Amino acid sequence: MDAQHYDTSEIAKFEAMAEEWWDPQGKFKPLHRINPLRLDYINQQIPLQGAALLDVGCGGGLLAENMAARGATVTGIDRSPKALAIARLHSEQSGTHVEYVENDAETWATTHAEYYDAVTCLEVLEHVPDVPRTVAACASMIKPGGLFFFATLNRTPTAYIKAILGAEYVLGWLPKGTHEYAKFIKPSEINSALRDAGLEIRELRGISYAILADHFSLSDDLAVNYLGFAVKPA
Repeated sequence: MDAQHYDTSEIAKFEAMAEEWWDPQGKFKPLHRINPLRLDYINQQIPLQGAALLDVGCGGGLLAENMAARGATVTGIDRSPKALAIARLHSEQSGTHVEYVENDAETWATTHAEYYDAVTCLEVLEHVPDVPRTVAACASMIKPGGLFFFATLNRTPTAYIKAILGAEYVLGWLPKGTHEYAKFIKPSEINSALRDAGLEIRELRGISYAILADHFSLSDDLAVNYLGFAVKPA
C-alpha cells in the first residue's frame, strides 16, 4: 500500500460523514440531487446493461449501486473503510450486487490493465494529491474504445462563492472545509491530464443549480461544477 496515492486528511473528512451516505437529506444531499443527472449522462454515452465498470472513489456506493441496478457489472474502489462498509450494507439490503474493494486507482491499475468498458471518477479528482497520475491510472484500466467519465469543480471565483461559501457556509449542504479551493481543477488542466494519459476528450457539460426552482440541470456553464467524458482510442 503506497500512501502517496491518496490524501489521508481527505479520507478522514469523508470517514467522519460516512454514516450519512444514503440519507437524501444528510451531508451528501447534493450528490443525491445530482445522481440521476450523472446516471442518465453516463447511460447516454455507454449502455450500462452488461458493461464492466469501475467506480473510482466510490464512497458509500451512491453511483456504483445505481449503475449496477441498471445492469452494469460494477466494482467500486475507495480508501475509506467506513464508506465501503456502508456501501456493502446498502448493497445487501437493496439486493444489487457491487464488488467493493478498499483500494485506489494507482494500485488497482497494476493488476487491471485494459480491463473495463468504462471508468467513472466523479467528484473525486479535487480530493487526490496528483490529478494527472490518477487520470493516467484510470486510463490504463480502460479497454481500447472505452470511456472515462469525470466530474469536478472549476477553479473560478464563481465556484469559490457558490461551492464553498454558498454550499458549505450559507446553505449548509456540506460540512465546512469539505472542499479546498486550491484543489479545484480548470477544464484546461483536465484536458492536459487526459491528453497526457492518451485519452481524447469528447464533451464537457456544466451542472447548474437554479436556487429559486431548487433544481439541478446540465448546462453549458462550466464555471462551477462540470462533468464530461473522454475516449481511449481503439
